[in-house]
Amino acid sequence: MAIELICLDADDTLWHNMRYFEAAESALAAMLEPFATVAAAREQFEKVTARNLALYGYGAKSFTLSMLESAAELCGDSLPASMIQAILAAGRQLLSHPVELFPEVEATLEALAARGPLVLVTKGDLLHQEAKIAASGLGHRFAAVEIVSDKTAANFRRLFADHGAEPDRCVVAGDSVRSDVLPALEAGAWAAHVPHSIVWAHERRDAPMDHPRFRRLGRLSDLPAWIDSLG
Repeated sequence: MAIELICLDADDTLWHNMRYFEAAESALAAMLEPFATVAAAREQFEKVTARNLALYGYGAKSFTLSMLESAAELCGDSLPASMIQAILAAGRQLLSHPVELFPEVEATLEALAARGPLVLVTKGDLLHQEAKIAASGLGHRFAAVEIVSDKTAANFRRLFADHGAEPDRCVVAGDSVRSDVLPALEAGAWAAHVPHSIVWAHERRDAPMDHPRFRRLGRLSDLPAWIDSLG
């Protein structure tokens, strides 16, 4: 079967991302130890983050605002100015960390490009995502880049239509079952899950292991062979 479009996630599919957010969350929990246990601080941060997604969306800036709100709610009037400065510094580090590609990414993209046009589909803050794509040096590998507020079946359907591709001839691959796999399958595409060792609680969903258009891969470099097996 000829594949008309291959859509790839960016963060934690092509390069490291979650480990920096996990480090920032751990740093926040350590800062808050005089006011709350580590477990309580993480629980509060998870609650605040989930609450704020509808307001701030995804990305480092939203994450930083949620860190500040969590500290304010746990510390109250005792929140020290030094902690605010430390949280802001942690947020700046999230925005400036190096972009480190996973092994074999460039060779895999070259192999995939021989099988169909590549589109990078990522969500989060526009400026930060653009900066990471530029720093990755991979932008030239893609026919198009789509930065969306969230990944939904409607967004994937629109993307497929914009590129003149039939959904059942499109492949979507990424590390998130919630954001990459489930909306792609709902949109009628094939979906490959490439698990990452760190999974954000918000992204956790059960993989549809019995779905005929789904495959869980050990690594991204397995994707070309799976595409060759389709149809």
